[in-house]
Amino acid sequence: MTAFGALEYAVAGSGDPLMMIHGTGGGFDQGLRFAYALRQRGHRIVAPSRFGYLRSDFPADPSLAHQADAFAVLLDHLGIDRLPVVGGSAGALSASAFALRHPDRCSALVLLVPVANVTGSDPVEMGRLQESAVRALLTSDLLYWSALEAAPERIIGTLLATDPKLLPNVSPSERRRAFAIASDMMPIHARTDGMLNDARQAGQPAKLDFAQLRMPLLLISAEDDRFNTATTARTIATMVPHADLTIFPDGGHIWLGHDEEVAQRIEGFIAFERN
Repeated sequence: MTAFGALEYAVAGSGDPLMMIHGTGGGFDQGLRFAYALRQRGHRIVAPSRFGYLRSDFPADPSLAHQADAFAVLLDHLGIDRLPVVGGSAGALSASAFALRHPDRCSALVLLVPVANVTGSDPVEMGRLQESAVRALLTSDLLYWSALEAAPERIIGTLLATDPKLLPNVSPSERRRAFAIASDMMPIHARTDGMLNDARQAGQPAKLDFAQLRMPLLLISAEDDRFNTATTARTIATMVPHADLTIFPDGGHIWLGHDEEVAQRIEGFIAFERN
């Protein structure tokens, strides 16, 4: 329990701790999935559910600052003083806020396909009809389940912002990972408050001074991410002179076909900075 209500979390694996902050449509379960390859490499994964996701409360002021402070309380509860933090998708905003507000607790920061408005435009901007359709989909378990059953590739192309034409060209395990990320969003109703809050936070100009980040920073994206996170990653990299930037030529928003490479890149980055 925090000053902002209950904060759900999971801890999995053993070894050096690492906090994985999930993206839109996630929760602790998505955080564990995103960090699976890192767990296999000997990390103890701390995966919180952000405000409005699953069994984490949605406070009256679900600001990035309050979410960051809730993460600090979680680390106190777990007896963890300092650790690397990875923020995926919209979770990159909360991860950055944590690093800025609690720099002594964040040994290294990784922003993975970061969704943020850093150029003055909404990275997930949609037309009115498309926005209405997506909102309906994300507020109804029945509608989302029906869409997932009827056209899972379309879910991957829209909500996961990844070209489904990549699916036949990746390994079976990577195809399973893509469909699992989409399936993990069920039940939708338990994530609606968090998703709508993410849309508001990602759409408005980010009120974060990335230039003040002093810990080692790694940014990872894919050139064909339909949420245009490659541009976001490059823009943040220009604000932080010491930032390390990796852009894959393809893979979309879920870095399809590159999960092992992403884990290797993060593990190598953390190991180098630790030494």
